[in-house]
Amino acid sequence: MKLPVDHDADPEGFLRAALLTERHALPYAPGLGVPGLVARRLARAGSRLILDIGCGDGALSAAVAEAFENPPWPARSPDGEPGGLVVGLDGAMALAGLHPGPVVRGDAMALPYADGVFDAAVAINTLCHLADPAAALREARRVLRPGGLFAAATVARADSPELADVWRPSPTAFDAEEAVEIVAGVFGEVEVDRWDLPLIRLPDEDAVRDYLVARGVPHGRAARAARRVDTPVTLTKRGVAVYAIR
Repeated sequence: MKLPVDHDADPEGFLRAALLTERHALPYAPGLGVPGLVARRLARAGSRLILDIGCGDGALSAAVAEAFENPPWPARSPDGEPGGLVVGLDGAMALAGLHPGPVVRGDAMALPYADGVFDAAVAINTLCHLADPAAALREARRVLRPGGLFAAATVARADSPELADVWRPSPTAFDAEEAVEIVAGVFGEVEVDRWDLPLIRLPDEDAVRDYLVARGVPHGRAARAARRVDTPVTLTKRGVAVYAIR
């Protein structure tokens, strides 16, 4: 099964995707972004120290800062020293260098932390990049304290169906279609939050091209495909967030 585009090797594509989402989200959609959705769940759980696995440029950190509204507790790092509320971890530093808080280079399959360190562990659009997501889930479970919250999010294979004539997402080992079962296999009982609604309106051919490039389509092929799409086009985003307690 093919792995998706490596955003660590293509930081420009990753940032292009983030900019498109911010610029072209429908009026009711900005607060519905996946990092915001997860951050609100973390806030309800009162998670004080959060590991962001595959943190990228720190979208979760920004969402947590907004969702928690200046939490009344001091943030702490894994060694007990004062630190950021969200600790970022990524396999490469091209994007992680933009992370606003503490960040380390690390492997989701072998997290560089002791058992039971974190109040929460999050993997947003990360496990789909791994050949063995269950192994990374076991590592995430290991570093959670008892009662700690795990959250994962990923897109569906039927995401953006309005572009089906020119592009389809490549299946991965952790798509929305099997994510719930995989997380439940490691954690047991899970809580599921699915989305299937129009969230982004791309106004022109250039925006469609950039949307495709951000998803790993080569520039030339993306440009040719974009010319075949009637614009403006509203895209239906489909995916799932899965939560579990350690």
